[in-house]
Formats: sequence, C-alpha cells, structure tokens
Amino acid sequence: MPVENLDAAAEEICSRHTADLDSIKEQRDTYKADSEKLANVQKELDSIKNDPYEVKYTAIKDEFEKFKQAQTAKETKAAKETAYRSMLKELGVSEKRLDAILRVTNLDDVTLEKDGTLKDANKLRESAKNEWSDFIQTTTEKGAETVMPPTNTGNGKMSMQDIYKKDDHGHYLLNAEQRQRAIADNLQKG
Repeated sequence: MPVENLDAAAEEICSRHTADLDSIKEQRDTYKADSEKLANVQKELDSIKNDPYEVKYTAIKDEFEKFKQAQTAKETKAAKETAYRSMLKELGVSEKRLDAILRVTNLDDVTLEKDGTLKDANKLRESAKNEWSDFIQTTTEKGAETVMPPTNTGNGKMSMQDIYKKDDHGHYLLNAEQRQRAIADNLQKG
C-alpha cells in the first residue's frame, strides 16, 4: 500500500475513533448529569416519606382502622349477646341469672348467621340446657283444690271424722271456720 493511502487510512481511522470518543464522552456527560439528578430525586423522595403530614396521615388512618374494627367487634358482640340472651329466655333461665350467665359465657365461640340468628342453634340449646340447668325455672301448674263434701248421715249432722277429714296432701277438707261451724251445728243438733 502506498504511503499516501496509508496516511489517509490512518487519518480516517483516527477521525472515526475521535467521533466514537466524542459520542462516548457525550453519553458519559449525559449519564453524569442524570446521576446527579437521581441523587436529588432520591433526597426529595426521602423528604416526602418523612414529611410530617404524611406521617400524621398514616397515623390517623391507622387509628381510624382500629376504631372501625373495635366498633365492628362491639356491634358483633352485642348481636351475639342479644341472640344468646333470647335463647336462654326460651329455655326458661331465670331473668335474675341472665346477666351473670352472659358475663361468664365466652361469646367468641358463638357464631351468627347472616340473618342474626345463632348458628348451630339446636346444639347451643342442648349445651346451654346442660350447663345452666340449675338456673332453668320449672313451673308446675296445679289445679284448684276441690273440697270433698262430707258424707251426709241423713240427720244433718257431720261426724267428727268427716269434720277433720284430710285430702291426699294432708290438708283439711274444711277450713278452720267451716270446721268450727260444723262442730257447733253438731252440738246444737246433738
């Protein structure tokens, strides 16, 4: 290769190399400027994260969420208590004992249906019936006592046995006033 061509080729190689270097230098300068901007952006982001209003907002939001959860829990507990109280009343538990029973009952174990009724109500009833049987009032209805009339001896007099006659429960058939009157009648007719 002639020298002239060699100089031209070298010059062309140098100019291309210089162009590539200039391009690389421009990219370097751009990256350097961007990295300086990035540091400023990071500082700005950190300052926003530590912004007192952001901190206050987050604290208030968390406090409100806790309040909502507490209110929901309170309402749920009240609904469970009302449903359980109603079930205990149906079982015949004494009104005087309802509050005491509810204080010692773990209502967390009680679940409500969507309509507000007790889930597994029959199972809960049986459990409550067994657990609180001492507080369930049982009432028996007793019919009116009928006094058996004394036997008529035909002379209008009652025998002393009839006057002091008792029923199956050991109660006199005649009250005290009736007994006194019958004794007086027997003495006058006698």
